Amino acid sequence: MAEREEPGGDRRRYPERPPGGGRPAPRPRPDAALSPRRAPGEAPTPRRRPPEGSPPRRPTAGPPPRRRPAPPPGSTEETVVFEPVGGGTATEERPPPRELGKGGAAIRTVGELLITAGLVVLLFMVYEVYVTDLFSAGKQSEASSELDGDWSKDRQLHPDLVDGKAFARIHIPVFGADFNFTIQEGTTEAALEVGPGHYKGTALPGEPGNFAIAGHRVGKGAPFNDLDNLASCDQIIIETQTDFYIYKVLPYKDEVEGWAAGKGADPKCKNVGTLRDPNAVDGGAYGETNGRRIVFPTKGETVNPVPYKDPEILPKAEQVSLLTLTTCHPKFSAKERLIIHAVLAQQVPKNQVGSYAELLPKISEAR
Repeated sequence: MAEREEPGGDRRRYPERPPGGGRPAPRPRPDAALSPRRAPGEAPTPRRRPPEGSPPRRPTAGPPPRRRPAPPPGSTEETVVFEPVGGGTATEERPPPRELGKGGAAIRTVGELLITAGLVVLLFMVYEVYVTDLFSAGKQSEASSELDGDWSKDRQLHPDLVDGKAFARIHIPVFGADFNFTIQEGTTEAALEVGPGHYKGTALPGEPGNFAIAGHRVGKGAPFNDLDNLASCDQIIIETQTDFYIYKVLPYKDEVEGWAAGKGADPKCKNVGTLRDPNAVDGGAYGETNGRRIVFPTKGETVNPVPYKDPEILPKAEQVSLLTLTTCHPKFSAKERLIIHAVLAQQVPKNQVGSYAELLPKISEAR
């Protein structure tokens, strides 16, 4: 150590510098013995090259070597890089899910049952609305072909009715020129899967009394799906072997008052009256027979010869020729019944018009 006198008379000790005034000799590197230095003037050892024509050497498999970072300026020691212990990735340990108690298990079970029930209901609705329509369309096509075959054989005015067998057709021009369904005898489920069904025991087309027909509103062909869109004086045509019977929807309840001077004066409503007896306080025998009504399914007198009245209230000769259509109401429900009442306005024999296509331009109501 050397001593030096500082200003103020203090003396401090400093380490002696090596001869030549240079810095202290660096420590020898640990791998110095493995890589000796070249002597001054010695030529570098030439690198071995592969002989010509030999395939190129492929790099050895394995991860790329890690480059060691350069030591900081002035440092005499080599920086050592440590590999991660175990070579894995740290993961967060999550606690196992808590077990459900009795109440939680019950809630989960109820939820699963509700989901299953919902899927069952959805599949049932798809089946009722779409699948049954396809089945009914096939049955309706067969019934229509069979009816055409029967009509081509003979032209009896009213052939014997057979349960489930078609005997007439229904057309509603305001629903389109292609609205066409056969009418089967009876209102059993099997008959209604084919198309509209005739209430057994009610009048036949064109006869005095009440010719009553039932039909599905959703699924199974849904022939009466749009029945609530009918307005007063709209035409409903029943086709038989020999005739077209043109019925027109009666006035609605709110149209009865002032009908003759109001909508009843429209040429479209020719031969359509209110059927009410002006001398009777309650309108007489047909006082409750309006164009449209909503009733409960238990109201079976809807299809009586005189709707909503005792069957013997009028003799057959005094009864009006009516057509009654019934269907479920509202849609997707059987809670109530939608009723449409129409009155016979015209009868056109088929010897005057050959087919419904020829009749349609003359009545001019098809959309």
